Amino acid sequence: MWKAGSIWHLGAMRNLWVIARRELGAYFMSPVAYLVGAAFLVMMGFFFYADVIFTIRSRSEPALRYVFGVMTTILLFVAPVLTMRLLAEEQRLGTLELLLTAPVRDWEVVLGKYLAALMFYLGLLAATGVYPLLLFWMGGNPDLGPILSGYLGMFMFGAALLSMGLFSSSLSQNQVVAAVLGIGLVILLAVISLLADGITNPTLQQILNQLDLRNHLTNFRRGLIDTSDVVYYLSVIATFLFLTVQILNSRRWR
Repeated sequence: MWKAGSIWHLGAMRNLWVIARRELGAYFMSPVAYLVGAAFLVMMGFFFYADVIFTIRSRSEPALRYVFGVMTTILLFVAPVLTMRLLAEEQRLGTLELLLTAPVRDWEVVLGKYLAALMFYLGLLAATGVYPLLLFWMGGNPDLGPILSGYLGMFMFGAALLSMGLFSSSLSQNQVVAAVLGIGLVILLAVISLLADGITNPTLQQILNQLDLRNHLTNFRRGLIDTSDVVYYLSVIATFLFLTVQILNSRRWR
């Protein structure tokens, strides 16, 4: 039994890697991915420069909190665009049916595509890692704690958005529709706490505040890593990946 289980795990890992490698290669062959990545890095570079200028004028120590705040907003649009083609294009070209009839499981397809998007996003995030180095190079003495925890928060936040974008991509054959659905979904969960202002029920207010994607970034930006925030983002990722698997499973039996 142990040997059979090991073979099953090895086969699953091999399938995951094949799908992830295929999708990651597709990213680097797609002009959309290059345009989105370039736009993301250009905008982040501009706001990093603005943050440095502001902190110099105010004679304060830069900590990238402003940069992380802007990145949060930009990712609401970037993440759904990065994932819009992953399943929508497969449906449009008719290759999804071929993929589902291959000897791979639905969760392997979903997780493989998700890992490809996550690796591409991690590359973009890593490219902004030059910012703290520039701060030190310019003679600054930023607090590394909030910077490192802030990057962890942005990774978790982006990973959650990508899972939601992948789910949206499974709902339509049209990439633009998938992107619009994804943007609408992530914005909804990013501003849902605003609905709490007009609600008098304290329990419902707390639920809405806990559901808000951005509220769980606060501790990360302060240099605090709260287990509840990490669990929240992991729960969002698991939920939307599970829903995506269920969508594929329903298509398999049509």
